[in-house]
Amino acid sequence: MIGFLPAGIGFLIMLGLMLIGVPVAIALFGTAALGAVVYLGLPTLLVFGNQTWSVLNDFILTAIPLFIFLGELLVRSGVADGMYRSLTDWLRRLPGGLLHTNIAASSLFAAVSGSSVATAATIGTVAIPAMEKYDYDDRITLGSIAAGATLGILIPPSINMIIYGSMSNTSIGQLFAAGIVPGVVLAFLFMAYILVASLLKPSLAGRTPPDVPLAQKLRNLVDILPPLAIFVLVMGSIYTGWATPSESAALGVVGALVVTIAKRRFSLAMLHEAMLSTVKISAMILLIVVAAQFLNFVIGILGIPQTLTRVVGAVASSPLEAILLFIVFYFILGCFLETLSMMIATIPIVMPIVFHFGIDPVWFGVFLVIMMEVALITPPLGMNLFIVQGVRGRGSIVDVMRGAMPFVVIMLAMVALLVAFPSLALWLPGQMYP
Repeated sequence: MIGFLPAGIGFLIMLGLMLIGVPVAIALFGTAALGAVVYLGLPTLLVFGNQTWSVLNDFILTAIPLFIFLGELLVRSGVADGMYRSLTDWLRRLPGGLLHTNIAASSLFAAVSGSSVATAATIGTVAIPAMEKYDYDDRITLGSIAAGATLGILIPPSINMIIYGSMSNTSIGQLFAAGIVPGVVLAFLFMAYILVASLLKPSLAGRTPPDVPLAQKLRNLVDILPPLAIFVLVMGSIYTGWATPSESAALGVVGALVVTIAKRRFSLAMLHEAMLSTVKISAMILLIVVAAQFLNFVIGILGIPQTLTRVVGAVASSPLEAILLFIVFYFILGCFLETLSMMIATIPIVMPIVFHFGIDPVWFGVFLVIMMEVALITPPLGMNLFIVQGVRGRGSIVDVMRGAMPFVVIMLAMVALLVAFPSLALWLPGQMYP
């Protein structure tokens, strides 16, 4: 068992490698290899092959490429355009108008894509031109898109939750169910802020789009059905126990193919592009997972989790104090690291502390994902900030950052609600099949 100082130095080396641009998988494996050679001897590296097979020989991980493929198909199907238009018809008269549409459209698209980056790019492409047309304030527009897109990793299906569940041996189905209520509550908090801000300063909302006849509004509701149907298909099959998360992902892919064909967007070229993108993203994620599990193996042998548990136990005397430490820890890391790599790198370190304090791992999974959401829109390296600015294609990214800051405060308020009322995350999983 090694001391706290060598463990801390190793963690700083890993973070330093990531910050200077070393690929995440290499930074994780390099740190693990260094610790193994220095403290355990060179033969320890021979275990890496068996570790790789052990990690990838897990049926639940097949859900990752399937959900990525589902999101790729929906991005290319054009479902976002019709969905945004239909939601605008019904939300246009609320104070804030299209700003509410941004949040609602992001919530719906997040419920089937499982990716914040895909949600930010897709909704941003549709929303930014529309909001420029009606003279909406740039900052709150960009902030609402960046913040709304973060719901992609909270509202199920969520790739981040699959990885967390796989690494922490937590039920993916229960994690998915646990994310629904907090996701909906967070979306409503975003819309409440937009409502109040627009009432206090009407110029933020620009001009109101022209009204459409009721008959047309009702006809346009059909554009909301595809994402809702896929969400019900995926989550309904998991909630009832009819399908595993991997099987429900396959059902979702079939539903997405049906939607793509119905919208006449299907072609072999489109299918090839979606598959190629899926392979690239899946390979990147799974390589990181393999490297992280080898790091987990090494630090487990070295006794680092036990050392950290003793240190945190000496600082924090209750679960609440431990959670407050986690909030500070992840908020600071989120300013400098990409969310997926941050989550994968820290799960092996924090889970022993979570179990030591008796914190429910399903609840902690939702808490962790919300902290990842905060990191997505926290300067200077929040991924969604750069995605939205890239879609915008003009001006300064400072506008996006300033527009997103009120939503960061709202997310931290959501964390406080989750701490005060754990049932927000735990009630729905408790209603699932045994």
